[in-house]
Amino acid sequence: MGILDRFKRRRAGGSAGRGPDAADAEHLRAWAVQHHGVEAYVEPSTPMTGLTVVLVAHDGEWTRRRVEGEHGVRRLGKDLAIPVYDVQKVGYPQRMRDHDARARILRERERP
Repeated sequence: MGILDRFKRRRAGGSAGRGPDAADAEHLRAWAVQHHGVEAYVEPSTPMTGLTVVLVAHDGEWTRRRVEGEHGVRRLGKDLAIPVYDVQKVGYPQRMRDHDARARILRERERP
């Protein structure tokens, strides 16, 4: 077995990493209920991960989990009554980037 055989086998078997599970779906539902102004942003699958969704709250706080296909995201959005966007078309909201920038500043202030 050559070094490249390992990569060929992984590619033939589908995307790398684990798939979505019930814990991922439950986390998304619980997170959306605990926050307000939540919107869902669908991220495309990559060679390293499957399809994912990012939930973004009104203040820019966010969470990301794997989902079972685009129909799973649409169903989640309908069940939770939240809008669902395609991140490749609309991009990430500015409030998410602002939240990350604030968190980075706070982490740097905490360093000795």
